[in-house]
Amino acid sequence: MTAYKFVTRWHLAAPIEQVWDAIFHSENWSLWWKAVDSVVELEPGEVDGVGNVRRFVWKTPLTYTLTFETRVICVQAPVLLEATATGDTEGHGLWQLATTDRGTEVYYTWTVRTTQRWMNALAAIARPLLEWNHNVIMEQGGQGLAAYLKVELLNLESSEQSRSTGSADNE
Repeated sequence: MTAYKFVTRWHLAAPIEQVWDAIFHSENWSLWWKAVDSVVELEPGEVDGVGNVRRFVWKTPLTYTLTFETRVICVQAPVLLEATATGDTEGHGLWQLATTDRGTEVYYTWTVRTTQRWMNALAAIARPLLEWNHNVIMEQGGQGLAAYLKVELLNLESSEQSRSTGSADNE
């Protein structure tokens, strides 16, 4: 499996509670995030969201789809949402929100391994394309969230942090 660690930062001119509500309610992501094809709740989890399991289908700019399930493992509203993922990608996602003098900064860290054979086989030569693909998806998300909230997207940064390839043992 090929490992990736993506870090994205969105800075939105909106109060943290408004941004948190949109991110926490992932069942509505397809309303504002172009790459989200569908979100289906499989298990409701606890009242605070811990234990919630949802299946996501993502349509990517490179025209392939990714399907994976997330399980929420930690919620600290309105500043932290953490989940594990299994499926076409396996790993960990962490949303961290912070209030700024101009709105809310959102940091998203996506540490995953690809499980699809074709993605792993092409990783050595296609990695830059897969990184570009992820960054476009995150850009669409930041822009879509700003439009959905009717606020300005003050800044957006997305990058791939881990340069190692190969099995998860190499992380």
